[in-house]
Amino acid sequence: MDNNFKGSGVFSLDGITGMLIATVLLLSILAGLTVWGLGVQNANQTKFYKITDEKSIKMIDPTSGTHRVLVN
Repeated sequence: MDNNFKGSGVFSLDGITGMLIATVLLLSILAGLTVWGLGVQNANQTKFYKITDEKSIKMIDPTSGTHRVLVN
């Protein structure tokens, strides 16, 4: 038997330790993206559009987007 064998054990990076590192990494990425998404939603929830001159808007008109004005 070779006593110098340093193969994959239970606590090597391809064992339980590697699985725990990958799980913690994925959960921290998920938490970071969730916090970032909530911050973006909170920043944009107070910005509203006001429609000006709604009687002149046509159904098919390439300039119909000019009637929307961002109100701060």
